[in-house]
Order: sequence, then structure tokens, then C-alpha cells
Amino acid sequence: MVIKWAKRIEDLPPYLFAEIDAKKQEMRAKGVDLIDLGVGDPDIPTPKHIVDSLKTAAEDPANHRYPSYEGMLAFRAAAANWYRERFGVKVEPETEVVTLIGSKEGIAHTPFAFVDPGDIVLVPDPGYPVYSVATSFAGGIPYSMPLLKKNHFLPDLNAIPEDIKRRAKLMFINYPNNPTSAVTDIGFFREVVDFASKYGIIVCHDAAYTEVAFDGFNPPSFLEVDGAKEVGMEFHSLSKTFNMTGWRIGFAAGNKKAISGLGKVKTNIDSGVFQAIQIAGIMGLKNYSNGMAERKRIYEERRNIFCKGLDEVGISYYPPKATFYVWFEVPGSINSKDFTGKLLTESGIVVTPGVGFGKHGEGYIRVSITIAKERLMEAVERLRKARFVS
Repeated sequence: MVIKWAKRIEDLPPYLFAEIDAKKQEMRAKGVDLIDLGVGDPDIPTPKHIVDSLKTAAEDPANHRYPSYEGMLAFRAAAANWYRERFGVKVEPETEVVTLIGSKEGIAHTPFAFVDPGDIVLVPDPGYPVYSVATSFAGGIPYSMPLLKKNHFLPDLNAIPEDIKRRAKLMFINYPNNPTSAVTDIGFFREVVDFASKYGIIVCHDAAYTEVAFDGFNPPSFLEVDGAKEVGMEFHSLSKTFNMTGWRIGFAAGNKKAISGLGKVKTNIDSGVFQAIQIAGIMGLKNYSNGMAERKRIYEERRNIFCKGLDEVGISYYPPKATFYVWFEVPGSINSKDFTGKLLTESGIVVTPGVGFGKHGEGYIRVSITIAKERLMEAVERLRKARFVS
């Protein structure tokens, strides 16, 4: 019997990080000491009070049964309280918050709730690959919004053709931004709200990195803008805020009907988040500031180390005020994939080619600073010795 994949799978390019993982395994098999600056996976442990909360909750038989599909009301209330304390935004936990199995899951399911075959979805380029892939899976057509250095990696909404604006159903935005580390202010979000209101577009703001910021900067929420809750929703992840990537828990908040639509998809696909993990999430959200300053300090120190190294080597980069990424320009005339390959094979450094995030990411490399500072220093030293860096 011949197993035939669906066309949507056959047409799908290899997932960016899976391809990089294969190359990493090959080099490790050869005994190469790799410094992995590829995937943004925090190395700092989850705070102890959150882990202890999970241990206690996991021993309670009441948590061993199916959870509620939309998430425990107590978790959604904790998320709503956090929104009020952090951003001054009011959302109703019963109707305007839904629990997610990590924000990636919620983002991936969103097009299924709102996009019909042939509908346009506006996606940032470069951007998190899930925006485009999920759109294609739902039968939609991704339309790239270029994020260019000259625009501080913000999309130029005026450059989108009028017919595309009128056909678009969804828009994904993401600030602080992955992969560029760009940030924005309320002014841009206000522009997005006006744009979405005019054209009837649902805004999906991926806000996974709002709590990883430096130099005293506090990234705003899209929902802080008047009218934002009328046009969209925002996705948050506990992964980056509390170093809980493996736990798979997040939430979306915003427009009641949008949240309900996403929830309807989820009730037909998954059975919710393990309640013990939700209880641990409540502990994290209720004690949000516990250890936050120290986590930011660690990432800021690492950023300073790596960026200083890039300065010394002579590589241009976009100075990051948030996220744990550094977005630097490929030196010389080599393309980003070739540079990535050479860096891996000749220097034992794993990075992510910018083109993997979209065609407008060509010419750039994304580095994740989620490793110890000593290893970052070693990476800088290897960069300095690399033959393709002047």
C-alpha cells in the first residue's frame, strides 16, 4: 500500500527548526562541540514556587480527570487580573479569555475559526512561520507584510493594495517581534485598530515576549488602545514570561466573539490543559513579579555580551530592547542559509537563517541568547576567528 500525503502536507516546506535539528545531530555525531543559538528555549529553570505548586496539584486526584475545554475559570481569572495589573486592561474571564495549550496552539487554530478557502490573511514577513502555515492549512492565502529595517521592522499598512485590504479577514502582528526583536508603541497599535476597523479585519496580536524587555522598557499591550477589543485578540504565553516552554500553557484575551470562535475550534480538537499545570500557571500569574527582575537582568547581561562581541567583530545588528533574540546582518555577499551552514560546519555555532522566517528575512541571522554567558563569550570568540567575517 502506498501512503499518500494530503496536498497541504506535500506542499509544506520542512519546519525551520526541524531542519536545523537534523543538521545539529549530524555535527554532534561527528563530535563537534556545538554552541546552540538557534531555538528560543529559555535555559533558566521555571521558578520554584511554580514547580512546587504543580507537584501539589498533580497529587490531587481531582486534577486527574478531563479539564474544562475553555480552561479553569480560576486560571482565566488570574489571567484577567494580570492584564489589569500589568496593562490596566479589563477583560472578562468568563467570556473574553480562553486557555491555550501554549500560544502556538491558539495561533495555529485561529484561522480555522475565521478563514474560508480563498480568504486573505495578512502576515508579517519575516515572521513566526506558524502564521502562514496555519493560514494555508485553513485554505486561506497568506499575504506578506514586509518588515523592513527602514521602517523599524513595522509593516507599512498604507503599502497594502486596496483590493487586498478589502479581502483580508485576519491580520497577525507580533511585538516585541520574533525574529527581529523590534518593539513598538501605542501609536502603532492605534494605527492598526483604525486600519482593522475600516476594513473589517480581525487583529491577532502575538504578545509572547512582552515580559522579556530591557533598559527599563515595558512593552505595551495591543488591548490598551481604545477600540482594540472591538477588532481583535491578543495571545500570551507563560513560556517566555516564566520559562515554562515545556509546560504548554498560554491564553488568548480580547473580543468576545473572536475568543468564542477560537474556543469552538478547540472544543472540537483538544480536551484542554491538564488542571495541575493550570494551577501552577495561576501561581505564576498571581506572583508575577517574583524573580522577574532577575530574569530580565540575566537576559540583558547576555544581550550586552553578544552585542558587544558583534560590535568588535564588525557585524551590524538591530539593537534589541526586548525578546531574547539578536537580529544581525549577514556579513559580505553570502546568503543567510549558506552563512548558517558555514557557521555550523566551520565554527560549531548554530544560528537561524533569516530567510527561514520569510523572503524579507534574507540577509539576516537570528540568534537566541538563551544560553550561559560563558558560552556566548565563546561564540563571539569563534565568530572573530571565522574566515568569512572580516
